[in-house]
Amino acid sequence: MTTLDPQTDGVLQTSYQRSVAAYWNDNPNDDRVNTKLGEVDGLYHHHYGIGEPDLSVLEGPEDTRQDRIVRELHRLETAQADLLLDNLGDVRPGDRLMDGGSGRGGTSIMANQRFGCRVDGVTISEYQVGFANEQAQQRGVSDRVQFHFRNMLDTGFDSRSMRGIWTNETDMYVELPDLFSEFARLLEPGGRYVCITGCSNDVTGGRSAAVSWIDAHYGCMIHPRSEYFRALAANNLVPIAVTDLTAATIPYWELRTHSELATGVEKPFLTSYKEGSFQYLMIAADKVGR
Repeated sequence: MTTLDPQTDGVLQTSYQRSVAAYWNDNPNDDRVNTKLGEVDGLYHHHYGIGEPDLSVLEGPEDTRQDRIVRELHRLETAQADLLLDNLGDVRPGDRLMDGGSGRGGTSIMANQRFGCRVDGVTISEYQVGFANEQAQQRGVSDRVQFHFRNMLDTGFDSRSMRGIWTNETDMYVELPDLFSEFARLLEPGGRYVCITGCSNDVTGGRSAAVSWIDAHYGCMIHPRSEYFRALAANNLVPIAVTDLTAATIPYWELRTHSELATGVEKPFLTSYKEGSFQYLMIAADKVGR
């Protein structure tokens, strides 16, 4: 088990946060999907994919079929990260970005490759910090891409120090008002926040069994769609684009059902997406005021 020290206790503020961190610290090898996909090109993500898959990967020699599926799933998850970065706006080499809940660091490394700027990733998993910093060092970008054992609700970074911030399927582990308050503090005026997230659909009324199953599987707290917009508005973060990616992610999940890496969560995702109780959204919002 992970032993907490005073520094750890300062970062991990609740028993829930300690349990989330302990999972990633103590069970890194259980996360077979993310590690196997990351081995394709060394970009390790912790999120899902979008776009039309090349279904020809299901054809051809049986002995290489699973490898073809893994490569195609990784292509789709990298496409998702590219779409997120597309929406960060005008980012220049002198700017600074933050990845909230940075996992093993794939998107942060992609951001540096694209913009040439400094990127700071924060995560409450010490294991992920070490893994991601090693990846940055191997790629020769550790002077510009750094990962920190910090809580994204209380990062300790200077106010108005970030041009852009993103979360990619990580905000369901925190309370949104607290998260967006910290992000509003960190963003410079006119700075951009982008999130890609799964959220429950207010219109359908209540959570479906499939959404509850996803919550339980990941130990998270899926938020209703409306909660995002209330919390953004309360913290001077004004949405400039809202994109429903639900239809774009369903093919990823359908392809994943053919993978030996399938975890059993594929069916609840597909059920909830298709019944309309769950949505996959991208929200881009600008900070207004000081």
